[in-house]
Order: sequence, then C-alpha cells, then structure tokens
Amino acid sequence: MAKSSGNESMKKDAVFIFSEDQLGYKFSDTHPFNQKRLTLTVDLLRELNALSSLDIVAPRTATDEELSLAHDPHYIEIVKKASLETAETSIYESYGIGTEDTPIFPHMHEASASLVGGTLTAVDYVMEGKSSHALNLGGGLHHGFKGRASGFCVYNDSSVAIKYLQQKYNARVLYIDTDAHHGDGVQWSFYDDPNVCTISLHETGRYLFPGTGNITERGSGEGYGTSFNFPMDAFTEDDSFLEIYRTAFREIIDSFKPDVILSQNGADAHYFDPLTHLYGTMKIYQEIPKLAHELAHEYCDGKWIAVGGGGYDIWRVVPRAWSLLWLEMNNIKAPEGELPKNWLNRWTKEAPIPFIPTWMDPNPLYEPIPRKAEITEKNKQMLDKALLLLRQQQSYKNHQQH
Repeated sequence: MAKSSGNESMKKDAVFIFSEDQLGYKFSDTHPFNQKRLTLTVDLLRELNALSSLDIVAPRTATDEELSLAHDPHYIEIVKKASLETAETSIYESYGIGTEDTPIFPHMHEASASLVGGTLTAVDYVMEGKSSHALNLGGGLHHGFKGRASGFCVYNDSSVAIKYLQQKYNARVLYIDTDAHHGDGVQWSFYDDPNVCTISLHETGRYLFPGTGNITERGSGEGYGTSFNFPMDAFTEDDSFLEIYRTAFREIIDSFKPDVILSQNGADAHYFDPLTHLYGTMKIYQEIPKLAHELAHEYCDGKWIAVGGGGYDIWRVVPRAWSLLWLEMNNIKAPEGELPKNWLNRWTKEAPIPFIPTWMDPNPLYEPIPRKAEITEKNKQMLDKALLLLRQQQSYKNHQQH
C-alpha cells in the first residue's frame, strides 16, 4: 500500500479489534452461536505469526447514547433489566429476548454493548486515519432491530456504526453482507436513507430465517434504489455465488460511490454449516475479502471496516474463513497446504468432529448436485432482475448527461 507523507506515513494496513471480554456474549453451552470461534481464529492467526499484540486493539463499550443511534432507549432499558433477571422471562419475549433464539444471559447488556463498541472502535481507527482497514469479528449482529432482538442479535452493531459514521464523519456508507441469512436489521434501519446503500447476498428466505430479502425490497422514499438483495437458491455453489457477488458489488459501488465500505462476513454459506443450505467452500472466503479490499482502495481511499456475523461450524469453517479475511486485509498471501500442526494438535481433542487439515477444502467436498445447471441459471436470472432497477437508473442518468 502506498504511504503518504506526514502522519499518514505511520498508518497501519489494518487493526484487529479483540479482547477476551467479547467471549462474554454467550447464550448457553448448547446454543449454536458460540464465541469460541473467536478464540480459535485468534489462535490460528497467532500460530501463523500473522497477528501480534501490536495489531490488536481492545474494544471500548458503546454508551447508551451511542446505542440509541439505532435502538429505542426503552428497549435498551429492557435489555439492562433482563440482564439482571433470574426468574420470570416471558415479559421480555415481545422484545425478542428470553426466546429460544435469543435467550437471556447474565450481563447481556454489557456483553452486547462491548460488541457494538468494538465496531465503533474499528470505525474510529479507519475514519481518523490510524489504519486503512479494521476488523471486529465480534460484530456483525445484523438481525437486531430498533426495539427488538432477533436471530441471536441483541444490539445491531452495524446499524449503530453506520449512524455513527453519518453523524460523526458525515460519511456515505456502503454496507455489504455475505452472511447466508438476510441482513434484515441493517436493511430496514436505512430503507429510506439515500446515503446508505445496503447489499445482502443470502440464501432465499423461502427456506431460511428471517424469510425476508426479496429482490423487490429496494428501499422507499428518497432511499428507493439503495437497497439490494440477492436471494440465492438452496444448494448454490461457489461459482454461482461469486458471479453474483462480483457483478453486484462492482456495479453497485460504481453507481453509489461511497466514502467507506462496511462488510459483514458471516461464514455460514459453507457446505458444512449446520443451519443453512448453501454449498460454498473455502474458495468463496478467499475471494470475498479480495474484492472488498480492491474496491475499498478503488473507491474509498482504502476505508474498509469489516465485522463477523454468522458461522456455526466453529471448528472446520469459521477459523479458516476469518483468518483468510485478516490475511487479505494485511496483503499477506493466503497460505497453501496444511494448517499449522500445533494449532490442529491443540484443538483436536476438544473438537467433536474431525478437522479439515488444509486451508482449502478437499475437491470434491460433496457429491455432485444434480440440479447445478438449473440452480446456476435461476441465480443468473435473479441477479439480472435484482440489478435491473440500477441499470435503468444508470441508463436514465447517462441519457440526461448527453
């Protein structure tokens, strides 16, 4: 990366937002959302000598005022109260907490506010020029709503961070979400905002929570045409996924021209993920950050903030996928061959399933899909339909200019 003169010559490529406190966001020992994936990822990166204490920045805790940028103050008080409750929980269910998906746990408010604060820490590092990029893998809780928890998400760190980016830095923000579940909470927070563009690639809601994210969800009012959804058919494989991602991301960013990219990097579109039905392999997790990195430098002077998200095969998938994201942020060539033996030996006894011992998945990873051509064609038609509005707007703009 080219370095400028003056203070910017000291700018880091990337900072890694992390502290052990982020492991406190824990619903139960059996809940699928398991922050041990953070421990596994950090340990893998350290074993590679790709992450040092100089790279790590501890997250601060988001204040109530910051949380209220995207959340109702009454809801924040409800979360605080629930965090202290040990008995009756049914009164909280209308707020989405105390449910099977998002059960109450001790110090829930503090743990959730720390994850949001991590993303705000990442924002400040990038927007104040201390680093080009910043990664908060504890973030990415994209289902949280203004007054309700949903889908394992108590507070929505990305929604808070985007509001914060607007208020503190007057930034025009592009949010791109490659989690297998629709980024509904973020989309609805900015549905009528022309200065925030949301892009979500996800498995179709016909089969998967939260059931939204249709191509017809395009924004409203002044924000019409700034919400983009790419619902993929179940069993979508790498090539089709990446065609949608590359085409959509490039066309949309060229039209929207943001000041900063915020990417949500859920790692649950993988074949091994127990909660989804997409057939991605590690190839997509090598390619997703490459394009985000390239476009950040092309359009946003390098400004790229990345957060985590879903990912429920915490042993075989998430550590590899999230390590590849950090390596890309630092211009470190993705390793080939086997994972570090020390790391495998350290965790093999605890893991309930055998590890994939290599960075990339075996090829083939699964039996051929009989409907591959049909699924690919269906996704291609969906891509064209989803981008039709953008192409029409672009054509109209070009016509006006001439």
